[in-house]
Amino acid sequence: MAILLSHIIDEQHLILSNERTLFWENEKTLIVADLHVGKTGHFRKAGIGVPAGVYKDDLHRLLAQILFFKAEKLVIVGDLTHSVANLEMDLFRKWRKDFSTLDVHLVKGNHDILDNRWYEEADITVHNQPLAIHHFLFVHDILKPILKIDPGHYVFSGHVHPGITIRGRGKQSLRFPCFYFTNNHCILPAFSHFTGTYPVELQKGNEIFALVDREIVPIHSRAINELKKK
Repeated sequence: MAILLSHIIDEQHLILSNERTLFWENEKTLIVADLHVGKTGHFRKAGIGVPAGVYKDDLHRLLAQILFFKAEKLVIVGDLTHSVANLEMDLFRKWRKDFSTLDVHLVKGNHDILDNRWYEEADITVHNQPLAIHHFLFVHDILKPILKIDPGHYVFSGHVHPGITIRGRGKQSLRFPCFYFTNNHCILPAFSHFTGTYPVELQKGNEIFALVDREIVPIHSRAINELKKK
């Protein structure tokens, strides 16, 4: 069962899902980042026994979110793929053919290194530059030094794999993936479960929504105290 939380930016209705997706209701668009298709296969090829079911679960979750929200468009904010082509990418292309009416856009990330023909055959529109839809802008890495952003845009990015660290009694700590909102940008959690997280901190004026035990928890000082008890 999907756990949802409503969020408004500039009169645009966004729905946060505990499945690490963001649904832009006004545009019927599902937004995800950092799928890293092929990563588990890459590790297995290197002799590290990552179960194939890890990736299949990611693909199933993506399918379920598209159907749940009745999305007409999918925007991938970078790192759809992880490395060179392997069997997992073939599975993704098969999945893509089953949803041929879905309009899929990829803002290229640093891991998206496949030949252009692969994306063409998968019917994916690739953007080598930031993608603007109305006054929302989609980039892979908002922290990239050379990136120039029009201050009139609200930016959605990935790459960082944000996580919030909750420290409990003694030296115990837990880190949870999260959505990280500021007044001019949002950093999305990595969609793939087979990724690490980078620690971010709650700062004044920003909002963090942690994904905890299948729930979405708004992070403020009281929430942090509650999480410490878990």
